[in-house]
Amino acid sequence: MKHFFTLFLFCFVITGYAQENLTYQKPHKNILELAEAPLAPSIRMDSKGEHIVLLYRSSYKTIEELSETELRLGGLRINPVTNIGSRTRYYTDVKLSTRNDGTPKAVSGLTADGRYANFSWSPNQEYMTFTKTLSTGVELWLLDIENASAKKISEANLNANMGNPVTWFKDSESLLVKVLPKNRAALINTSEAVPTGPTISVSEAGVKAQNRTYQDLLKNKNDEHNFEQLSQSELYKVTLDGKATLWKPAGMYRGISFSPDGNYIMLTTINKPFSYLVPYSRFPSESIVYTAKGDLVKSVLQVPLIEDLPQGFMAERTGKRDLDWRGDKPATLYWAEALDGGDPAKDVPFRDEVFQQDAPFNGKITSLLKTKDRFRGITWGDDHTAIAYDMWWNSRNTRTYVFDPSNASKAPKILFDRNYQDRYSDPGQFVSTKNEFSEYVLDLNKNSAYLIGDGYSDAGKFPFVDEINLSTTKTKRLYQSKLTDKVESISTALNAKSGEYIVSIESKNEYPNYYVRNIKKRNGLTPLTHFENPFKSLQDVKKEVISYKRADGLDLSGTLYLPTDYEAGKKYPMVMWAYPREYKDKNSAAQSTSSSNEFTYPYYGSPIYWVTRGYVVLDDAAFPIIGEGDEQPNDTFREQLVANAKAAIDAVDGLGYIDRDRVAVGGHSYGAFMTANLLAHSNLFAAGIARSGAYNRTLTPFGFQSEERNYWEAPEIYNSMSPFMHADKMKTPLLLIHGEADNNSGTYPLQSERYFNALKGLGAPVRLVMLPRESHGYSAKESILHMLWEQDQWLEEHVKNKEKTESAE
Repeated sequence: MKHFFTLFLFCFVITGYAQENLTYQKPHKNILELAEAPLAPSIRMDSKGEHIVLLYRSSYKTIEELSETELRLGGLRINPVTNIGSRTRYYTDVKLSTRNDGTPKAVSGLTADGRYANFSWSPNQEYMTFTKTLSTGVELWLLDIENASAKKISEANLNANMGNPVTWFKDSESLLVKVLPKNRAALINTSEAVPTGPTISVSEAGVKAQNRTYQDLLKNKNDEHNFEQLSQSELYKVTLDGKATLWKPAGMYRGISFSPDGNYIMLTTINKPFSYLVPYSRFPSESIVYTAKGDLVKSVLQVPLIEDLPQGFMAERTGKRDLDWRGDKPATLYWAEALDGGDPAKDVPFRDEVFQQDAPFNGKITSLLKTKDRFRGITWGDDHTAIAYDMWWNSRNTRTYVFDPSNASKAPKILFDRNYQDRYSDPGQFVSTKNEFSEYVLDLNKNSAYLIGDGYSDAGKFPFVDEINLSTTKTKRLYQSKLTDKVESISTALNAKSGEYIVSIESKNEYPNYYVRNIKKRNGLTPLTHFENPFKSLQDVKKEVISYKRADGLDLSGTLYLPTDYEAGKKYPMVMWAYPREYKDKNSAAQSTSSSNEFTYPYYGSPIYWVTRGYVVLDDAAFPIIGEGDEQPNDTFREQLVANAKAAIDAVDGLGYIDRDRVAVGGHSYGAFMTANLLAHSNLFAAGIARSGAYNRTLTPFGFQSEERNYWEAPEIYNSMSPFMHADKMKTPLLLIHGEADNNSGTYPLQSERYFNALKGLGAPVRLVMLPRESHGYSAKESILHMLWEQDQWLEEHVKNKEKTESAE
């Protein structure tokens, strides 16, 4: 009898800890109908708004596609058979329409098995190149816009392992193409290779390399060999009829850019030594300028391996950086250099200085301006007008300067000096236009320029167009949307002087469509697209943006959806979905950029599906984490997290819609981290869903999300914020979902596995679902439908039917 009892107990333990052997499942038909709705095409429009390229694709990849051969090297994910990024999103069809005729027209020459990517306009916008991926490689194709035809102009020999392998010559008659070297060495099968010795890394005394926890890094000499082979290309000049001529021999070409006049080409190559600590973007590199015929002009920049930056988000390396061409000049390079040694801890009057030098880059280097904070780019105008930007993460501040590129002695004028998280005061983005070099530059009207703004306010979103006098800095409002039952967005200007802009207009049940709006005409609205609503079952869902207050008086908001079968007076279960965001001031944190008139779009990670299953949904609930002055947001992370959640539940409960004992919380990535913390430190929820999160902050010791301090500077913060450290407090059912191939910094699959083990060991109700082949964002149809099934089953058991579950236990 004793042996029988022991055997029974052993079997019970094994059964209790066994893995479920499930095949991929599909969710309830209400969810499935929405999840399988076809996508509207994305569009590419020429600068005049005359021709529209419509690109069609499926919402999902397949698990077979994700299961193709993949190498993860130096921060890249590569299919070594096809030589293109293994996670590339492909379009399956291309159509054309025009401004005068919005009816999509088929493109002749395309095949039914299309896997198209890397679309790129020619400088004259008469053509567009794109790649087609076969099972054996990548081909180059040409789309003739006027004739609505496409043709192949290369064999399947392109190297697209580091992005688009094609760059247009400025004459629009030929292309510079990355082609696989004919003598590329064979790759090493690292799973079968016999090691020749250990892998050894060395740290020198006093040299700090406080890098984030990057993934997909090189690990050994075999990885180095494979990375080098896969990143090497020969450069060919290819004409539009497919004639190819070798332009440069094999090299690890990372960047290719033509001068605006097309007479020079800057090539950036990756050099050795490689690193096991950082991705390839921080490997040594050299930028060399050549003539368009391929003759050497000058090496203009050599960058060493970047492993040991100073601490802080605003840290930079010393020397030239952000090297690029001036868009308003034939061939002038400009760049920034740090004046603080790249160290944000130093107190200096100016952080960066910007310089320029004309071709052939042997003459005088001139200073353009100095920026008070870290330089972040320039919108070029003409000889005497350009707009520069800086920013400082620690204060969330940004400045916009107008300066004279021809007179460095003339002090730049600050146009805007503001908190970039303050969306209500955002002055907008400067309008640009194409110049004689086919480069986008500042659209100037004598001494004035134009700004397009989102127009967020307490009353909603009302986008605007302003004209700003760059001398007086005064603005004049030329247009502001007055739509109150729909949402308008201004995409770009076709002709700011004549008042023509591309806008999109949507409502909660009208899919966003594009129009040409002439702001100088009362009824100047011309439709460009006619996309239908693919989510008909949601078009009558009651939706509103609700506002409420946190216990400390902070204004919060969220988008509330009622069930499709809503009955007044009935109490429903609720799903709340959120993502915490850090702020340095309460004013910015209290702002809302949501609108009840936005189209209701249930993308794969959305909780909106559950309105069809009898749930109230509070989506994008505000979860600000604030640290003003010297205080950091994370100093009171947990307290603010719980206060945000309680305020949201109180608000919806106060409207009489929900049973507050049946509320679930969920989130993805940092939202998953939020979810685990809420379940550990409050009793507000019946269950939680946490997807692809990080739960032990000691595994990300040199910072995470917006935390600059390392673990040894703030161990109490890292430990306090880690749900793993408080697993013994967790009693609420938690569904953990994670992609087995997560590539996001810090959210290793190990994070969910170890957290699950801790919760399981302590007897907490938890379920772990690992999705094969999936990265940080999920893409295979099988994975996503199964994820939706898992979430639906979890909510039905632990939220909607909570009483039945508890009584059964």
